[in-house]
Amino acid sequence: MTTTNSNSDPGKRVLLIGASRGLGLALAQEWSNNGWQVVATVRGARRTPLHDLAEDSAGRIEIETVDITEPAQIEALHDRLADRRFDLLFVNAGVTNEPEGTVAETSAEEFTRVMVTNALGPLRVIEALQDLVEPAGTIGAMSSGQGSVADNVRGGHEVYRGSKAALNTFMRSYAARQGGERTLVLMAPGWVRTELGGPDARYSIDESIPNIVKTIDSLRGVPGLRYVDFLGRTVAW
Repeated sequence: MTTTNSNSDPGKRVLLIGASRGLGLALAQEWSNNGWQVVATVRGARRTPLHDLAEDSAGRIEIETVDITEPAQIEALHDRLADRRFDLLFVNAGVTNEPEGTVAETSAEEFTRVMVTNALGPLRVIEALQDLVEPAGTIGAMSSGQGSVADNVRGGHEVYRGSKAALNTFMRSYAARQGGERTLVLMAPGWVRTELGGPDARYSIDESIPNIVKTIDSLRGVPGLRYVDFLGRTVAW
């Protein structure tokens, strides 16, 4: 991935949840390339591409483990990081349903898996780890343009859409409880060519990831919740 230096900010710290592959892995690399200290998580003990990236990062990337569907693991992560503070907490972890189908065609088990991972898990992480974020810091989550109810005019990907719409709603509730004082971001990364996005996706990693980082950085210190795409454009709820 092409290195960008426009967001170079040595000394900044990000806690990135879900970085073993795809967009999360690319985000870890981008923030590291820009001089940030990155604590990035994987699920389980298996080796991932993030481990290779960390070995070549000159100490800028540290790896932690957490399964966001397991509350005990979230609390354990908090305990391990309790003496650390971060400028940004960003929750990237997410899944899609397999096999693809309508809501009615989806088993209760698969529906639950997607909803817990994409909507419940991220909010559990944010609630549990929010005190590790500096008062002037940012908390964000990877949403999707498919989470927009207003823009859903073609249907398809129903369970995934619903999970991201639920995430958006839960974040609005969280923002309301915060009183509009903290910087909060829901990010729509675009349809990106990753394992999840598929080979026919519209954008490359290099087109999406540096712009995600720029957009999040541009919102630093701006209070309230923003639902934006990777180019900083507001997405309709």
